[in-house]
Amino acid sequence: TLHPTTYREARTIGEHFRDGVPVIINLTEMDEADARRLVDFAAGLAFGLRGTIERVTNRVFLLSPANVQVTAEDKAKIAEGGFFSLS
Repeated sequence: TLHPTTYREARTIGEHFRDGVPVIINLTEMDEADARRLVDFAAGLAFGLRGTIERVTNRVFLLSPANVQVTAEDKAKIAEGGFFSLS
């Protein structure tokens, strides 16, 4: 799970995702404009690498690489703030 505070952290998100790691992005610590830019970046990243982006809660998104399947149970854990951490 990554908790970016500025758009400059988009690179870290991209690197993890490109390496085939599912990334949970928690945008609660970002201002609205930067959060919107980061979601746009993440959507382009998911599209370009044939993955998916899903809204888990209002300000939490899950990026899943093409070769990874995330179950409904896993999504529920993410929404509750559980699962795993990358940072």
